Amino acid sequence: MNAKELVSKLHWLGHDSFRLEGPVVVYFDPWKLAKKQPPADLVLVSHEHFDHCSPEDIEKVRGRGTVIVANAGSADKSPGARLVRPGDQLALAGLEIEAVPAYNTNKFRSEGVPFHPREAKHVGYVVTVGGVRLYFAGDTDHIPEMADIRCDVALLPVSGTYVMTVEEAVEAARTLQPEIVVPMHYGSGIGTEHDGERFARLYEGQTALLQRE
Repeated sequence: MNAKELVSKLHWLGHDSFRLEGPVVVYFDPWKLAKKQPPADLVLVSHEHFDHCSPEDIEKVRGRGTVIVANAGSADKSPGARLVRPGDQLALAGLEIEAVPAYNTNKFRSEGVPFHPREAKHVGYVVTVGGVRLYFAGDTDHIPEMADIRCDVALLPVSGTYVMTVEEAVEAARTLQPEIVVPMHYGSGIGTEHDGERFARLYEGQTALLQRE
């Protein structure tokens, strides 16, 4: 498999929610699932905010053998979930999974209080599928740890306010150097419908703008 083939198996369900099909079915932060979805082999939850950790939507895709992986704040809302912290490495459903840091450096709900504090141990994920490394950044700014993340495909938030702005995401992509970037976290009441297009115009690398399902 190569990066382009992996992106062809990726379905954007809106906001930060994705379904990856093949060889197993993986959901990232399922939320507001609009229609019946295939059952999950694996559900990866980045953090406990309602638009990322939705027990109702997890139950919609949960099957008898579904494995749920979540950070500490999310695991409490998902019975049976496997707890991860930044730096953890797992082998599940035939995939290699790394939990990586996700936090704010300059987005604050009040003075000195970030929306996503580093101490909360929110996570992004690097999932290796068929030798291709997919990085799901979660809710984060452009953080120093990105210099150590190796990925072929990067799913990066671009809306600003709670996460990177378009311009910050471009800088993050330049740090990461993936083959393909997929913008996310825009057009769902946060950011605008055109943030993904603006990212593609500013970033000199390859961008895949997925259509929301």
